[in-house]
Amino acid sequence: MLIAEQDHRGWDAVEMARLVRAGEVTPADLAETARALIERWAGLNAVAAVADPDAAVPGHPATAGPLAGVPVAVKELLAWPGLPWTMGSRLMAGTPAPGVSPYAARLRDAGLAVVCSATSSEFGLLGSTETALHGETLNPWRAGLSAGGSSGGSAALVAAGIVPLAHGNDGGGSLRVPAALTGVFGFKPSNRRCVPTGPDLPGLPALVVDHCMSRSVRDSAHLLAATERTGPDAVHPPIGLVTGPDPRRLRIAVLVPTLTGRQPDEAVRRELERAAGLCASLGHRVDVTDAPDVDGAAVSQGFFTAAALTMTQVAEAFAPVLGRPPGPAELEPFTLELIDWAATLGPDAPAAAERAFAAAARAYLRLFRRWDVVLSPTLARTSWPLGHLAPAAGRETLIRRTEEAVGYTPIHNVAGCPAMSLPLGRDDGLPVGIHAAAAPGADRVLLALAYELEAAAPWAGTRPDLTWLATSSPSA
Repeated sequence: MLIAEQDHRGWDAVEMARLVRAGEVTPADLAETARALIERWAGLNAVAAVADPDAAVPGHPATAGPLAGVPVAVKELLAWPGLPWTMGSRLMAGTPAPGVSPYAARLRDAGLAVVCSATSSEFGLLGSTETALHGETLNPWRAGLSAGGSSGGSAALVAAGIVPLAHGNDGGGSLRVPAALTGVFGFKPSNRRCVPTGPDLPGLPALVVDHCMSRSVRDSAHLLAATERTGPDAVHPPIGLVTGPDPRRLRIAVLVPTLTGRQPDEAVRRELERAAGLCASLGHRVDVTDAPDVDGAAVSQGFFTAAALTMTQVAEAFAPVLGRPPGPAELEPFTLELIDWAATLGPDAPAAAERAFAAAARAYLRLFRRWDVVLSPTLARTSWPLGHLAPAAGRETLIRRTEEAVGYTPIHNVAGCPAMSLPLGRDDGLPVGIHAAAAPGADRVLLALAYELEAAAPWAGTRPDLTWLATSSPSA
């Protein structure tokens, strides 16, 4: 039975789970409604594949877990049984999921019902979800705008109210960037707090953290409690379920320029000032600080070096299967350009990238000797059009444009910090994300602050008007 769209879009995951436990709705009702909304808002192009409602997930406890019965989406970079493991690329379009990864098992054990996979940029490389495999994922707020990337599909699905939360992962902002562009809450836990998606490896994989985007802070907190590492393999002391604000008042530093020295657009600066004022009104000590002594250009070089070397390894792995190196029929222009560029790098390139990361992390972490939280914009601009970060724009152009817009988020993956994008700002009807970060392991501090800001400046009722996209309406 379909649920009224207004109700479905208004409930967060915790409320859906409560309704399921009370017998007021069934998991089948929620999943059916989510699938109907996927069909209705198909023009968003945010879904990579729809899950078979009759397919069983190995070991799935249908009625167990703190979020049992809640419909969600998983980013197509995460292997999920029964869904193609595409990584947003034609190269892997026919690759089945290789079983249940440790992180997928935690999502399964939380009781989540995966209704679809969500679109991503190819291998999560770019900050806009525009692929040769699936096409352009639209921002629900306005025609012609990017939903961001690489977790753009997940962000669009949550912003549209199709699912209350969606999985994403973040290697330099891939979760927080689309959260800011679509007006949802995006939380990146401390590196290695949660169960990893694979082996703990150096380079690019070591920077990637899995979690979610959601409408409410409590949804994110509940999922973190269900997926964080506990026991002897816990890298950080477990925090359990964070349920609300903390009475402790924080020392908050406000950072205005990006780590490459770019000043944010005036509208973004204005919203940052409003957010800082809100924090001060709540009794927190707020100070504007100078930018840390981080070599932003070296960090950018390190990121793209790591990406290029990783893509080279992927291409080498598939060459025997294809009988040739992957080419334009399998990989997008930007990915191929990265591979070509990797061939020009010397043997010291990986070590140089690691040195740049280590130096940047040391410099950034010094901020937390004086402050508990660093507040900044999530992005230097409010939005960008489709095509601005499209994979055919050229490697040098794409790197420059990425540095211009996404200059705040990557350092937190390098330094291992928890970080979040809060939908606190608005400009000309579009969301403006405000970013906050804390020292590695201080995830509780951030979530408690997020609860407080959510209560002081509620955002749950601010949703995009999708009538510009509407084609038909499911009956309730």
